Amino acid sequence: MQKLLSNQLGRLRVLGFIEGVSFLLILFVTMPLKYWYDTPGPNKAIGMVHGLLFISYCFLVLNVGIDRKWSWQKIGLGLLASIVPFGTFWADVKLFRE
Repeated sequence: MQKLLSNQLGRLRVLGFIEGVSFLLILFVTMPLKYWYDTPGPNKAIGMVHGLLFISYCFLVLNVGIDRKWSWQKIGLGLLASIVPFGTFWADVKLFRE
C-alpha cells in the first residue's frame, strides 16, 4: 500500500476505488433506505462524503492527466468513469495501470 501511495497515479487509483465504493453505497444501500424505508439520514451522510470524493477524483484525474500528458480522450474517459456505476474500477484496470 505504501508503494501505491508513493506517487500521484497511485493516489488516483486509491481515490478512484474509494469513490467507486461510495457511489455503490449510495446506489445500492442508502437510496433504497431513503425511498423504500423512509430513512434519509444515511443518504445525506454518505452523499456528502461521496460528493467530496467525486470532486477530488475529478481534480486528480485532470491533474494526473495533464502531468502525464494523457490525451484528452483518456482524461475524458477517466472523468466519465466517475459517473457510471463500477466505472472507476474499470478505469483503474484499463486506464490507470502502468
